[in-house]
Amino acid sequence: MKQEDPYQLIRSIKYNLEKNHKDEFLPKKVTGIPFRQAAVLAPFVLIDSKWHLLFTRRSDSLKNHKGQVSFPGGAMDQSDQSPIETAFRETYEEIGVGVEALEIIGKMEAMMTNSNFLVTPVLAVMKWPVQLVISEAEVSKVFTIPLNWLADSNNWEERIYNHPNGWYGSVIFYQEYGGELLWGITAAITHRILKLIK
Repeated sequence: MKQEDPYQLIRSIKYNLEKNHKDEFLPKKVTGIPFRQAAVLAPFVLIDSKWHLLFTRRSDSLKNHKGQVSFPGGAMDQSDQSPIETAFRETYEEIGVGVEALEIIGKMEAMMTNSNFLVTPVLAVMKWPVQLVISEAEVSKVFTIPLNWLADSNNWEERIYNHPNGWYGSVIFYQEYGGELLWGITAAITHRILKLIK
């Protein structure tokens, strides 16, 4: 029996990203609200022939979103030429993984957060295992979650959420995985990735 090629999934995602590509032009304001551009890296890692996504838990010492599960990433610097450059730079700063260990898949359409960031998710395959150099000032933990678990509808639900800043709306919450709670914009990005696979 022929063994399934795990990289067929990555090729499928890349194809769907290219098929649905939209112009990268971003206005200075979205619906009249000023925003900052940011980017995150959604790293795919292959463990025992099964794909996982890699996440971080933000340090409790950070001012914003402390202790929350996220992808490596952050705000664009003036020196960054693209969201991909931002995502790669932030990944290196946060967990010490450089471009030599990353193979770009593509980028998704930007998403607005309730903290007025316009975040571009960048997808990449990360060589695994890879040596991590964790910046403890920014990251308290690095872990992975299997794609099959993330895709199981028994493991997540949508809830109405009232944010302290007054924002009100529907938010995705996952069940805890290994003691970690995935929710909010990171869960929303994860769901968009899963839709690309389907």
